[in-house]
Amino acid sequence: MNDLPLYFDYAATTPVDERVIQAMVSCLGASGNFGNPASSSHCYGQNARTAVENARAQVAGLVGAQAAQIVWTSGATESNNLALKGLAQGRQGGHIITSQIEHKAVLDTVRQLEQNGFELTLLAPDAQGLITTEALRAALREDTFLVSLMLVNNELGTVNDIPALAEVVRQHGALLHVDAAQGAGKLPIDLARWPVDLMSFSAHKVYGPKGIGALYVAERARPLLQAQIHGGGHEGGLRSGTLATHQIVGMGEAFAVAQTLLEDETRRIAHLQQRLLDQVLSVPGVRLNGSAGQRIAHTLSLTFGADVPDFSKLAQTLAFSSTSACNSASNAASHVLLALGLEPQAARQTLRLSLGRYTRAEDIDQAIRAIKASLQSQPFWAVAQG
Repeated sequence: MNDLPLYFDYAATTPVDERVIQAMVSCLGASGNFGNPASSSHCYGQNARTAVENARAQVAGLVGAQAAQIVWTSGATESNNLALKGLAQGRQGGHIITSQIEHKAVLDTVRQLEQNGFELTLLAPDAQGLITTEALRAALREDTFLVSLMLVNNELGTVNDIPALAEVVRQHGALLHVDAAQGAGKLPIDLARWPVDLMSFSAHKVYGPKGIGALYVAERARPLLQAQIHGGGHEGGLRSGTLATHQIVGMGEAFAVAQTLLEDETRRIAHLQQRLLDQVLSVPGVRLNGSAGQRIAHTLSLTFGADVPDFSKLAQTLAFSSTSACNSASNAASHVLLALGLEPQAARQTLRLSLGRYTRAEDIDQAIRAIKASLQSQPFWAVAQG
């Protein structure tokens, strides 16, 4: 176990918190709360339903929503698909706005809708990696019915001003969907005040299990949203399928823990991030991508100049990402960094380091030493090929 590299890829996924594991285990086995939540005729199903509804309230509590506004899904990707396709289905065309730096779960979905006859505008980020209200306002059209913008960028860690953007959308009359997979548990979200219509969440970004997520559905969106999975009318008719009690309970517990730790954990990780930045930015030619101030403390995107880390050597010490998890299979240059204005070569000389609950000060110091030790004065791919 000690031979494993230090984990600096929390933006890709997080380990499940031990408190979450215990909550999930209580829903497994013959002595556990294993019943089908839809079986209302006996105590096994009733107990499972109680656990599911408690978890729904826990998820809602972290983000300032009402429990009835939370719909269970298999993860943020499904939540994004349900939000976007669910609003478009049944319409005869119309205009959708999103941005060039969204997660592929949004970009691929809206491009599919574009093939089905919808018109699409992709907003460019500003130099800080942010979507501005001015850019959004200029893109709105009379037939714009849907805007989808992420809260926190998964590669840069930059934070869009969703309340301000939401006001622009609300004044226009369109609906706003927000992918908050990278934001939940890392910064305050207040859906009781924010004029947001739909918001996507994922448990495995918040120290919960993979395979479970949720979609927040506000009153304006609910009558317009059409289910994408049919077969029993579960979740108020918006998402059919037997509810996975153990996963749902895990997500609820993960969000409840995150609510308790939010302030202290964010402060601690911000201190570690600054410790890392102070050292890495002292390397000539290194620059931070995205806004230095309007960001979460957890995620850093660093582009190297003449001296570039030997990524294969660095990977022996650190588990990091040279792109987002959604791009890694194709080994393509990051669409986020290209949209930010980086040349393909510079994008490939970029690494993402993301910190989390189990990152320690000594891990930061070791990471700094490993990065500096791996520096070489030619691109890493030239070394690999040579």
